[in-house]
Amino acid sequence: MPSDRTFVTELATGLGMFGDDDLDTVIARRPSAFVSLSGQDWDRLSELWSDHQFGAEFVGGFLNGRAFLAAPDALNGRPPRIVEWTGGRRSPGDEVVPSDLRIDHVYLVSCKYLSGILHNPSPARLVDGLLSQAPVDDARDWYERVAPLEYQELYEICVQDELGLPKLATAMSTTERRGLATRLRSGWPGGAVEAYDRLCRTVSGATAEAWGAAIRAGHAETAMWRLLRIGSAPYFVLGSNPSGAMRLRVDTPWDWRQAYRFRRLQVGPQEGGQPRVSWSVVYEDRRTDEERVVRGHVEIRWSHGRFAQPPEAKVYLDSRHEDVPGYHGL
Repeated sequence: MPSDRTFVTELATGLGMFGDDDLDTVIARRPSAFVSLSGQDWDRLSELWSDHQFGAEFVGGFLNGRAFLAAPDALNGRPPRIVEWTGGRRSPGDEVVPSDLRIDHVYLVSCKYLSGILHNPSPARLVDGLLSQAPVDDARDWYERVAPLEYQELYEICVQDELGLPKLATAMSTTERRGLATRLRSGWPGGAVEAYDRLCRTVSGATAEAWGAAIRAGHAETAMWRLLRIGSAPYFVLGSNPSGAMRLRVDTPWDWRQAYRFRRLQVGPQEGGQPRVSWSVVYEDRRTDEERVVRGHVEIRWSHGRFAQPPEAKVYLDSRHEDVPGYHGL
């Protein structure tokens, strides 16, 4: 189940598309065209609105939905017949478009409120699979795979006074990992900070090297499209960023090639307190032949605390969404 904040932003965005003048009216009438909402969903939404929780999120989402209704590239003033909400459920297929709402079986909408995260895959999915859904051959803990000595050294420092834990970090059970993460919430023990720094440098360098090799061996332009979430179907991004509302239409690869020329996808190790890899896409605008760059980074880190789970790869966009090639303002 999504958090209350995500629940509010996504549903308020959908409610704004029905053309009502205010949130009180549309929440009270519970439009039947919002076909995927249960009675419990409506009750939860009504309670959050009545309790004056997430007021800014309610209003921001509602205004984005109204803008989508009015935009010539979107509904062009025609209220939708059907609005469907995914509700945080995973698609059973190989979904490329990151949609939270589907309008009239055609318009796909991704809701991104104050989030610069493009992807959150396993490091192997990012590096070996280049963000495709193809099977990954080596699914080991990424730290074990690319920095086994540094990973084991850090583990030994952290558990030197603990009884009952295995000698090897890779031998920990899920319960043991969570227990160690709980004990490390207050901070690293003596000597572990330096060991973690060594782990970060090794993981950053090895990940950048492996990712770069995979890009060179594969199809770099396709990898770039996946990275920027340029999918096989056009879709929309409605949300907000630090500068205000964000309302975008996103190209397909076919559209992208009409407007831009891909030059290269570059990656490299980056410092930052945890394992990080920078990435940049260099491209040319066909209208001006001007070369431009869009940038981001990847953080390879444990989820839910130190050692708690195998690390994940959070892919961030550092440039503005509006500056990404193939993203067009409504």
